[in-house]
Amino acid sequence: MRFLFSFSALFLISWLCCCSTDKGMIAMADTSEMMPATAENAAVTKVEVSGDENAYTFSVTIASPDTGCTQYADWWEVVDLEGNLIYRRILTHSHVDEQPFTRSGGTVAISETTEVFVRAHMNNSGYGSTAQRGSVANGFSAAELDSDFAAALQEQAPLPDGCAF
Repeated sequence: MRFLFSFSALFLISWLCCCSTDKGMIAMADTSEMMPATAENAAVTKVEVSGDENAYTFSVTIASPDTGCTQYADWWEVVDLEGNLIYRRILTHSHVDEQPFTRSGGTVAISETTEVFVRAHMNNSGYGSTAQRGSVANGFSAAELDSDFAAALQEQAPLPDGCAF
């Protein structure tokens, strides 16, 4: 009985935290405990969105196996379900001592009901399979993508022009 109460309370708290529709900040699911980065790839573990329709700012949390400029997460991006690039945030340096890390970017021009993927890219190994899928209206949750999903986007601008450190 005690376990059932604890589980119910945890579910209710999670639902309240994850499903807020406050216009100032729309909190999304945090899956950092469930989806760690692999030895080669970055994982998007959390997405938060603020702003207004067609002018959103995305705050994306990434866990990545950064070792310096030879291996680091070099961008995160918003992609529609067909694999078209909507927005890309270039990361200009490694985050060796800051894991996981969160970086914001935008303006992301989508409606509140448009479903998208948010995924990360490593400079030396490409896209990871651990992403987030969702919409501003309904929130985001962990999603696994095939490594070849929209793989051609890694050749599409904007692209990083180096690593600061």
